[in-house]
Amino acid sequence: MGHARKSTAIAVAADDMELVRRAQAREAGAFREIMQRHNQRLYRIARGVVRNDGEAEDIVQEAYVRAFTHLGSFRGEAALSTWLSRIVINEALGRLRARRRREQAMAPLRPAIEAHVIPFPLNPASDDPERTMAQRQILQLVEKATDNLPDIYRAVFVARVIEGLSMEETAEVLGIRPETVKTRLHRARVLVRKDLDEQIGPVLLDAFPFAGRRCERLTSAVMRRLGFSD
Repeated sequence: MGHARKSTAIAVAADDMELVRRAQAREAGAFREIMQRHNQRLYRIARGVVRNDGEAEDIVQEAYVRAFTHLGSFRGEAALSTWLSRIVINEALGRLRARRRREQAMAPLRPAIEAHVIPFPLNPASDDPERTMAQRQILQLVEKATDNLPDIYRAVFVARVIEGLSMEETAEVLGIRPETVKTRLHRARVLVRKDLDEQIGPVLLDAFPFAGRRCERLTSAVMRRLGFSD
């Protein structure tokens, strides 16, 4: 099992380096392939941090431009997905800090802003009104519980629980120790459980969907900024 995992990791690393080499040679297909592979993960990570669809999309676009401008700094020491995720996290956290500074500056001039709730999707295939209503009520609680997490806990929660990154990957992306990831994840889960009704059973959600149209729009925008005709 360990040998197979190691072989897979080596193959992924080699594939990453080949993609980067092609992108450095200004091969349009390489840029597209990188984005199509990583769009969904990067968008969901950004969305989990800033809690805004449009801003998350803008963050991913900026992160790609920054990454593609500095491809020479990618040495393959981490997976390409981890390297890109770290850039997205840094961009998202920077936006969050800037937003906070603006809100603090504006606070004396306007009422408090109501928190924006993460829009988890309902199952469109359900034709049972009672089930749909129950699901909607559950989702509202899950949305609030996730959105109410403090930033440091929400970032870990999104990376580990929603995005499924390993403890080591999460630590590397967020620039913290694995022990800190474990502590913050435990605290995030405690806070989420506290917010949810004890009678609610497990809910399986496909959170933060990345629709094909948005994926294509983001990819096209980055390609244009890199000087390629769409």
